[in-house]
Amino acid sequence: MRKGVGDVKNGRFAAQKSEKLSQARFCLAFYCNIENLGADFMSIRFIYGRAGSGKTYFCLEEIKHKLNDGANHPLILLVPEQFTFEAEKYLLDMIERDEKMRAQVLSFKTLANRVFVEVGGLARQHMKACGKSMVIYKVLEENKEKLKVYSKASRQQGFVKKISEAITEFKRFDVTPFQLIDASEKIEKLGLKEKLEDLALIYSSFEEVLHKNYIDEEDELDLLSKKLEKSLQFEGAEFWIDGFTGFTPKQYKVIEKLLKKASRVSVTLTLDPSIDSIDPTHLFYTTKKTEEKLIKICETNGISVEEPVNLNKGIPKRFEHNKELAFLEKNFFSHPYEIYNEETKNISIFKATNMYSEVEEVARDIARLIRDEHMRYSDIVVATKDLKRYYKLVKAIFSHYGIPHFIDLKINITNNPIIVYVISIFEIYLKNWSYESVFRYLKTGFTGIDKEEINLLENYVLANGIKGNKWKERWEYRIDYKTDSLLMEEREKQIINKVNEVRERVYLPLEKFYTRFSHSKNVKEACEVLYDFLVENKLPEKIEKFIEEFKNRGEFDTANQYAQIWDIVVDVLDQMVEVLGEEKISLEQFARLISIGFDEYQIASIPPALDEVLVTSVDRMKSHNSKVLYLLGANDGVFPASSFEEGIFSDEERNLLSSLDLELDRDTKAKVFEEQFLVYTALTSASEFLKISYPIADHEGRSLRPSIIISRLRRIFPKIKVSTNIVEMDTDEENLNRVTVPLPTFNEMIKSFKKWNITGKIHPIWLEVYKWYRTKDEWKKKLEDTLEGFVYDNQIKRIPPLKIKKLYGEEMEFSVSRLEKYAACPFAYFVQYGLKAKERKIYGFEPPDLGIFMHNVLNEIAKALEKEELTWQEIDKEWCNDAVDIIVEEMVDKIPGYILKSSSRYRYLANRLKRVLSKAVWIISEHMKRSSFVPLGHEVAFGENQKYPPIKIVLSNGEEIKLIGRIDRVDVLEKEGETYVRIIDYKSGDKTLDLSDVLYGLELQLLVYLDAILESAFEGKANLSPAGIFYFKIDDPIVRADKDISDEELYKEIMKRLRLEGFVLKSLDIIREMDKLIEGTSYIIPASINKDGTIGKNTKGLTEEQFEILRKFVKKKSKKLAEEMLQGDISILPYKKEKETACQYCPYSSICKFETNFKGNDYRRIESKEEKLWSIFEEEVKEDGSQVDGRTEGSDNNEG
Repeated sequence: MRKGVGDVKNGRFAAQKSEKLSQARFCLAFYCNIENLGADFMSIRFIYGRAGSGKTYFCLEEIKHKLNDGANHPLILLVPEQFTFEAEKYLLDMIERDEKMRAQVLSFKTLANRVFVEVGGLARQHMKACGKSMVIYKVLEENKEKLKVYSKASRQQGFVKKISEAITEFKRFDVTPFQLIDASEKIEKLGLKEKLEDLALIYSSFEEVLHKNYIDEEDELDLLSKKLEKSLQFEGAEFWIDGFTGFTPKQYKVIEKLLKKASRVSVTLTLDPSIDSIDPTHLFYTTKKTEEKLIKICETNGISVEEPVNLNKGIPKRFEHNKELAFLEKNFFSHPYEIYNEETKNISIFKATNMYSEVEEVARDIARLIRDEHMRYSDIVVATKDLKRYYKLVKAIFSHYGIPHFIDLKINITNNPIIVYVISIFEIYLKNWSYESVFRYLKTGFTGIDKEEINLLENYVLANGIKGNKWKERWEYRIDYKTDSLLMEEREKQIINKVNEVRERVYLPLEKFYTRFSHSKNVKEACEVLYDFLVENKLPEKIEKFIEEFKNRGEFDTANQYAQIWDIVVDVLDQMVEVLGEEKISLEQFARLISIGFDEYQIASIPPALDEVLVTSVDRMKSHNSKVLYLLGANDGVFPASSFEEGIFSDEERNLLSSLDLELDRDTKAKVFEEQFLVYTALTSASEFLKISYPIADHEGRSLRPSIIISRLRRIFPKIKVSTNIVEMDTDEENLNRVTVPLPTFNEMIKSFKKWNITGKIHPIWLEVYKWYRTKDEWKKKLEDTLEGFVYDNQIKRIPPLKIKKLYGEEMEFSVSRLEKYAACPFAYFVQYGLKAKERKIYGFEPPDLGIFMHNVLNEIAKALEKEELTWQEIDKEWCNDAVDIIVEEMVDKIPGYILKSSSRYRYLANRLKRVLSKAVWIISEHMKRSSFVPLGHEVAFGENQKYPPIKIVLSNGEEIKLIGRIDRVDVLEKEGETYVRIIDYKSGDKTLDLSDVLYGLELQLLVYLDAILESAFEGKANLSPAGIFYFKIDDPIVRADKDISDEELYKEIMKRLRLEGFVLKSLDIIREMDKLIEGTSYIIPASINKDGTIGKNTKGLTEEQFEILRKFVKKKSKKLAEEMLQGDISILPYKKEKETACQYCPYSSICKFETNFKGNDYRRIESKEEKLWSIFEEEVKEDGSQVDGRTEGSDNNEG
């Protein structure tokens, strides 16, 4: 077995042995100095005192004097575990010398260790929390068939922890499994009865496993109370028990034994004995009950109760120089209370806009106290009820202000990259190599694969939907898949080879691990396999490297966290081996167990310095020497808390069990009442200043109300100072308060300059601050760079024409859609076509893919018609359905990654596509049946080496550009020696042709397509005329109608929904040729005919002259856009039309940083001036004076 796994822990055992030797030496020193005073001297003494009265100080003073009394018996200060360090510090500060080592600070835990070292009790190993949870998981798995209430809950997230907490509660309150069974037999309520039976089974099974070889933390006090009888080291000792509000039943048992051993036990109680009647709602109810229980123990054991010490005389010691805080301590919970009518200077309230500004105000004030009041950082405590919520804000802002601080918070380790790395090893297998699990693993930084390789791999995996068994085989999926380019380019081959090389480095080590794991016979061997994998992949060395990097960057807190994690990983494996070593285990169970183990660990920071601000939770506060307290987050329902989690038992169940003499922890109602004692402790902890703050909104902008603490303070102290940053005041004091330390002050100065830039007003203090920064070499550069920002307009300079050609290509060929994209926003065009930026391709079937697929199917339908020598007029619904079905199936098989067959969702989409396309083909055939127009061609291309040549436009500098494109369908009609042409463009979504879009260059496509055909003189036809330009929507519309709707009415409704959208030639003959069955409003084109035979007003029509004007305008617009593009104009200038903008679906917004707040950043607004449009078009064409000459628009004024 390797070091750190199983039973080989030589280094750890050596450390434990050393610790035990030092404890033994201590016990020997005590034993040699024992002075047996006998049972006659046994007594208890209560030390009463309200908050700040000096109870701890009194205890320390007594210990100090006792050290000089010549006696030898031990003097023990017993305090809660979390306060031992602070108490030791106070004791060392107070006593001058203690040669006999009589004075000691202990907690119940360290007291147990002293006794166990002396009389035994360390033979059985202590089970840690993670081991305890593993045993509970094992017990739940083994007994799941027997459990009634919890049979299905055992695998729920957090359930093991909930059961662990319940067992801890049972043990603390001396409740046994037999008592649970006994209670269940007396209860008729089925739910609670079965719950108790389940808990009794789990509890007893847990105890059975535990007590074979182990003891847990809660059993220590049981063992301590037994072992104390044999211990000699505390005979005749004096104990001072300080800092407790109450005790658990097991702690009372230990105190009972101490009372029999010690000469005297003094217990401090935060209590005012002058108050006669104390009910459960009273502030001191809990401490009063504690006193009563201790007196009862003394009466039972014949121990004398001494005259108490009452420190409640005069002003409490802590507030002897601060009458405001003394008044607060006396009156805050008094009924009735007195009013403090004087000016209040030492207590203040701050009302913040949000949590960030609240913490920033605290940071500013701390900086002021250090600067002006000559405070030390260690004089200051920042406390809050919800430290987890404030933790990151305090850490960031205090660091920004250069405030040394220690945050007293233990952090869960489950999100640490090391733990994520270990858990992900199992997740990859259990989630079948899913994208999420694989890249969670890779992005931890511990796999040896660099970021560039991970990005390459991630893009490829996302684009091709790779998971599961696909990781086993070599990948040959195309990167830039094009149906008309089947040959793979050399660069693409290189990328695919690199991707496969990285794939192997990911897959092979993990596959080897899974194979080895599958051969492991038990937990012990499984742990070995995992440990070997981590070591072989050099995880310890990589962690060390990270630690060094963190230290070099000054991130000592993070370095400390990483330093602890590897030991935790090894510790969890050790616990698994010790607790479940010979058990058989599956990979899934192992993953669950190791996760449960990690869930039990929290890591704390080490205080980096002596002089630092303590940031803590009010629940853990105990600082007798803090001068200033900042109390954050004083909001309603937060502090004091108004609700608590009930735990395994509801309040109703707890009360029922209590009536059966089964005592458990307090119910939530009692905890709410006890919150007031927490409030009392917090408000009275500082000796000089109390500063309370609250935000009026949370991080999501939801409003928050102030706590009852705020309203009560304002009633008791009517002249209390309440400040706020909701409305910034421009007073001398407010501006001076914003001047703190260099970095934050610099930011405040810049904020003031920004306002100055807008309002023209600035407070003189900021001009003085500016002068200070200007004289400091280390700030000069930052100052210059920042001030430049005031004239920053977020606009881009033109790119020289030679460079722009290199970016866009020398061919000077442009599709019409590219011109439209340039018109929408020049900068977005530059990023897409100049920088060649691409969105990350995700495996899926997105709207663009859908559009291409539909276009391809319709093109294949046209080919099928040609192959079968059929016309659109000759086909019926059945043919449409059969043809579409065959073509869609064939095309689905050609799509890379077989995406439309990859899941039930995509298979449903494929079937829906069949329905939609069948309907579209049928509608097109119905259009053709009603029309005299016939298709000239489908997917008609114009450009070099195409059937129709490109449109050539000569620019002002003599250069020529070519417009190319592909038209979905061109229909023609031969009539009276004239050939009429209509252009059809298929769209998968809603699309309308708006002339205002034409004016601004956003809609050029249909008109350019029309121009390409009209100017081609195809097949020798000279007399070509426009008949219409249309969009056809591919859809299967849902028609909502009455059940009684006839087939004919349904047919008409569908035809109306799928009517062509665009402009028709305003000619009665052409309209009738397009819809031979037209009566009133057409079902297939945007036209109507009145009863008198004239064209209806609802017709969207253009005259031949208007078509000609638009064609000329579009050429001129295309020329202008091309010139601006080739002159290097890449302005950030998106269009805005009503609520629609070019930025709406733009993937490049994070690059351009377009923001209307920037000077010069604004939308190009498109106005729909219907009545003015034609005059603008005519004027534009007239001003240009150019005419069409063949297929070329030049810069001269040739007649065509």
